[in-house]
Amino acid sequence: MLQRAKIVAAALGALAMLTGSSFAQDASSQVATIIHAGRLLADASNGRVLNEQSILIGADGRIIGIEAGYVTRDGADVIDQRNRFVLPGLIDSHVHLTSELGPDQLLEEVQLSPSDQAMRGVANAHTTLRAGFTTVADLGANNDAIFALRRAVNEGRVMGPRIVASGAAITPHGGHADANGFAPDIVDALRNPNACSGADDCRRATRRQIQAGADVIKITATGGVLSNTAAGVEQQFTDAELAAIVESAHAMGRRVTAHAHGAGGINAALRAGVDSIEHGSYTDADSLRLLRRTDAYLVPTILAGVTVEELAAAGGVLTPAQAVKAREVGSRMRQSIQNARRAGVRVAFGTDSGVSRHGLNAREFQLLVEGGYTPTQAIRMATIDAADHLQLGNVTGRIAAGYAADIIAVDGDPTQDVGVLMNVPFVMARGATFQNE
Repeated sequence: MLQRAKIVAAALGALAMLTGSSFAQDASSQVATIIHAGRLLADASNGRVLNEQSILIGADGRIIGIEAGYVTRDGADVIDQRNRFVLPGLIDSHVHLTSELGPDQLLEEVQLSPSDQAMRGVANAHTTLRAGFTTVADLGANNDAIFALRRAVNEGRVMGPRIVASGAAITPHGGHADANGFAPDIVDALRNPNACSGADDCRRATRRQIQAGADVIKITATGGVLSNTAAGVEQQFTDAELAAIVESAHAMGRRVTAHAHGAGGINAALRAGVDSIEHGSYTDADSLRLLRRTDAYLVPTILAGVTVEELAAAGGVLTPAQAVKAREVGSRMRQSIQNARRAGVRVAFGTDSGVSRHGLNAREFQLLVEGGYTPTQAIRMATIDAADHLQLGNVTGRIAAGYAADIIAVDGDPTQDVGVLMNVPFVMARGATFQNE
């Protein structure tokens, strides 16, 4: 159950971190909660596990320290996880909380208001948190809907993960994130306000999206599977447009992540200086060399590829234009992650949930292991590496002093079997216990 007092304390602690006040230091000096961990993933970088540990958490929702054995403190609540494996809360670097793919996808584009989308986002955020994901990056949603949801979570009014939000993507006119497949008057009504043509227009769209509240800039560097148009999955922005977007975003302190399937679009985006590639389905030798040279992250979203393959085979959800691309791209995603592993590029965990059902995010772990990664490597992608990718490396992704108390516990050992992450009986986010079965 939601612990209101702890959420308020966590919110005040977060405020103190932003304002530089002394509240966080004073609050963290007193232990409010202790988790007794039977087994604790002490370091996701190497899989080091400690037995019988106590995690001390302050009233501000941050970790004070870890002590060997099962300790207590006067006035502190004790949470018994002695029979479970405890690890950092998971991070999904690519979700769409305000939507979920289904047979009514086209109708819902004209039926649902931003308020409707926000309310669906509330339910999906709850589901995502209960699945053990305490931080997500939402990459592509109506600005009003996702920014309101982000604010509600930050204020403790909604049960959900920490949200890093891009809001509406930057896309070329008629591109993947623009309106497609409707009558002309409907297309005009649904047009993405960030659709742009030409370097100056794309520079304006980027700056306006940052002004609207974007934490990160999401661009559609190539066509996409789920845009209802037979426009392929290759480069859609020009090189000059890509360069203008990246330059503008970086000048205003925002990172840029690029939806990119085709190799030409991937490579153009990387040459322009994007910070990460989403999907990366058709990576080639140049792509892998550029990823290593620029130190950019790949967010593979294999689950999205598997999902659209399954939907294309089953029928009833995807349009003909979508189904053709789904059959082509799905299998390429699995091959791409194997190439990335062999090349040693940096990978951050991401699922594109909203294409797949919310709450099934952990299925991506199994797909990563099938792609040749060890369970520990896959867990690192969803903790240390994803936190670094989202510029939260000093906030979350580890169970260590000074970090947010984003903590989960599972039955079994996920460093041996990532399948146990599909069922998460204990979830703490920012010091508040949201699930304790």
